[in-house]
Amino acid sequence: MARNKAIVPEARAALNSFKLEIANELGLSNYDSIDKGNLTSRQNGYVGGYMTKRLIEMAERQIAGQSGK
Repeated sequence: MARNKAIVPEARAALNSFKLEIANELGLSNYDSIDKGNLTSRQNGYVGGYMTKRLIEMAERQIAGQSGK
């Protein structure tokens, strides 16, 4: 069984764009072209952690908006 198989393959481009946006907000410019192996675990972890945080916030706002109808 393949790990990390995309359920919605079309979302890959949007998630990559989102990753670059988060990295820029965290001060990691040119994140798409730098060698991630030269970054600290903390720097790489911040990008994934903030992506998760923002995705959860977006989902919570969407759910809250739907329950108000």
